[in-house]
Amino acid sequence: MERQVNERQLSVLQWVEDGCPAGVWKTSSYKTTCQALQNRGLVTVSRKGGQWSVALTSAGQHYLAHGTYPPRGSRPRKPQAAAPQPPSARAQEAPAAGRKPSPPSQPRVTFTEQLLRELAEADGRIVKSGSGPDLEKWPSRVAAARRSGRIPETKELYGGWCRGGYEIKLVDIPAWRLAVLAPVPVPSRLTRPHAVVRAMQNEPQPLGLTKPVQGRALRLIQALITATEAEGHSSSAGQTGSAPPSHRRRRATPHFTITAQGQTVGFLVLQEQDRTEHVATEEELAEAKKNSWIRIPRFDYTPSERLRFVLSGGQPHRASEWADTPGRALEDQLAEIAHEVTLRGEAAERRRQDEIEAARQKRIRWETAMEEARIQYAEAYRVQHLEAQERAWRHAAGLAEYISALRLHAETLPTGPTRDDVETWIAWAESHVQHLNPFNRSPLLPAVPEPRLEDLKPFLSGWSAYDPTY
Repeated sequence: MERQVNERQLSVLQWVEDGCPAGVWKTSSYKTTCQALQNRGLVTVSRKGGQWSVALTSAGQHYLAHGTYPPRGSRPRKPQAAAPQPPSARAQEAPAAGRKPSPPSQPRVTFTEQLLRELAEADGRIVKSGSGPDLEKWPSRVAAARRSGRIPETKELYGGWCRGGYEIKLVDIPAWRLAVLAPVPVPSRLTRPHAVVRAMQNEPQPLGLTKPVQGRALRLIQALITATEAEGHSSSAGQTGSAPPSHRRRRATPHFTITAQGQTVGFLVLQEQDRTEHVATEEELAEAKKNSWIRIPRFDYTPSERLRFVLSGGQPHRASEWADTPGRALEDQLAEIAHEVTLRGEAAERRRQDEIEAARQKRIRWETAMEEARIQYAEAYRVQHLEAQERAWRHAAGLAEYISALRLHAETLPTGPTRDDVETWIAWAESHVQHLNPFNRSPLLPAVPEPRLEDLKPFLSGWSAYDPTY
């Protein structure tokens, strides 16, 4: 049974298919992987003339296209080397009689090209579902596609596991990452220091830094503040005379701040430490032997000349820390730091505008709800008035029926004072019923009184009657 290709081997196989672009592998270990792939019949390795080269076989092409080895019966046998012929003899060769010339071979579509086509047809997002080894190969396939150099310069390819399988997305690179930044010049001397830098110079030990790096740190801060203020930002000094303790190294009060469009970004300037293995002294060994709680440190830390800027506040874009590295000094990164401040200010302004718009939309919905509540209140008032009229009518009709019965009873009484009293009572009752019956007045549409805020509460569906923010 043929062994499956692992992720490392698949990446190298994809690299061979892409034409072996330079700069992909940091070491020459890929040659060992190519040898293993040759043992599986997927590539051929050559060392002719002292030059190492590798080429994809048809079996390797099949494996990249389908994720499996080709069937054994369909694998081509290794062709035998033919004797070279002179050009004149090759030119005189003609196709055999009755045999049609074979059609020209179609250009082969690579795995990366096929993936990009699928993403273009699916609007930049596809989900590979299923199970088994084929699904597990997608992370390495996406990694190989990233290294192929065929991803458009303005796009990024992402892959990750999701509920439905493995999600692959091709998204636009944000415009701010494609921006070309002009370098920020750093002064060689502080002839006219900014007020923030002067506050630091007045400290016995500015920013808690050692003497060898103080001047450079202040010149970097001067250049950064000058560049950001040219963009309309403002700066102010913080705690300029001390370094944060190690346990609060990245959460201490900033040494200075830069405010862009209302967003304040704090800056901590830290001095990096070099770590060396600690060599225990005789005194330390003796003390540790005497007292079991004594711990001899494993390392010694000494201040280096490398610096680090730590940013806080706002929405990070590029990063939140910049530091000297062997290949890139902070002087070459100041443009990115200044741009980061601008980006955080723009994000804060967008967020503020979004909040203003959200509040405006909320007030519109509240005002609509209040108007609807007034309409519902008026309708409820009319219904209430109508029901009150209906109750008054029924009450008057019942009393009128009683009065009719009372009149019949009075007619049976003999003439005299008793009958006169009953008829007097009947006369008053009839007058009273006439007043109660709504039909004796014009039953007009009632005038709805101006509602109080408390009256509108039952019709507001959770909204406050006083303010949309409640």
